[in-house]
Amino acid sequence: MTVRIGVEEEFHVIDAESGELVPRADSVLRRLTRHGEAFTEELSRSVVESNSGVHASLDALFADLSASRRTLDRAASSQGLAIAAAGTAPLARLGTIPPASDPRYLRMTDEYRRLADEQLICGTHVHADVPDRDTAVRAMCVVAPWLPTLLALSASSPYWLGDDTGYASWRTMVWQRWPTSGPPGCFSGAAEYDRAVEELVGSGVIGDPGMIYYDVRPSAHLRTLELRVCDASPRVETVVLIAALFRALVVEACERVGRTGDAGCDGRHAWLRAATWRAARSGLEGDLVDPSTRLAAPAPAVVRGLLRRLRPTLEEYGDWDTVRSLAEETLAHGSAAHRLRERVAEEDLLAGVDRVLAETRGEHRAVPDGRARGRTAVRQDPRTGRTAANAA
Repeated sequence: MTVRIGVEEEFHVIDAESGELVPRADSVLRRLTRHGEAFTEELSRSVVESNSGVHASLDALFADLSASRRTLDRAASSQGLAIAAAGTAPLARLGTIPPASDPRYLRMTDEYRRLADEQLICGTHVHADVPDRDTAVRAMCVVAPWLPTLLALSASSPYWLGDDTGYASWRTMVWQRWPTSGPPGCFSGAAEYDRAVEELVGSGVIGDPGMIYYDVRPSAHLRTLELRVCDASPRVETVVLIAALFRALVVEACERVGRTGDAGCDGRHAWLRAATWRAARSGLEGDLVDPSTRLAAPAPAVVRGLLRRLRPTLEEYGDWDTVRSLAEETLAHGSAAHRLRERVAEEDLLAGVDRVLAETRGEHRAVPDGRARGRTAVRQDPRTGRTAANAA
């Protein structure tokens, strides 16, 4: 079976002049009504969510995500606004962003109070096809050890309320306060997982199954496994890289479950939450926890270890050259958090916001031309927004 992928991206709505987060998502969405469910609201009135189509190829996914961003940019810029793909908006103030008007979001705000009030964060979610729900639940345990590495690749939220937090992904620290966030644990199958969800709802701690916020979870309405651990990423190329790696992890995990009937879990999960914290703290600029050894190792070594592990699957899907090129480009230039800090150090925080906005619009050189090295690379022309794969 060809495993397809789809992406949900969350974007901050920013005042283009001041660079501050503003509660204007409804204004942007009103300009997008003809696009149906492709764009939706979120808990905060400062966030717009974009939903891609379902794709088999990375080029098609790249083109879809790029087109959605251009559509959003047009809707926002016509009102003096901009959209920012980042885990947090560097310039924001608490108490100025009300919840969206959806009754469910209003109930959540009433129940969770300050936790909901401070939910000024954006993530990227990736869906990958799975054969069935039982396989999806068992596969979670196989892919979970590598999710902190994907988080490190996405890390884009070092600033919170105008201050440098010292973390590459402060969004992760905000997100982990929810009672059902973090690593999912392991389950024998869909029945056990669904019973656990029912118990959580029955406890009154969460209001509905949609509030299961694990780093990875089976979709409630699609036959997919959903990645939820990553920050929103300024560059579309980073989203494509993470989607490709997640698909390969899911394919590998489902094949393993299909052969053996289980995930081969050793029951030791405590290190996973610690590994997630490490990735949020360091991004790509420090050590990560290597899932192969459960010891500290430089981030580039862990990322390249993941590439080696997934190479057969990536080659099977024709993704190897593109993924290798994008991964090496990311390691060479650092995480989005690192690039943002560099820009702030050169000038100021507003200049850093401008850089995030520019990267979100695609105003950057996508990846090095890989032709001299025989690589394939997803590339975007900033004038036309068109994507192509360059190869030797």
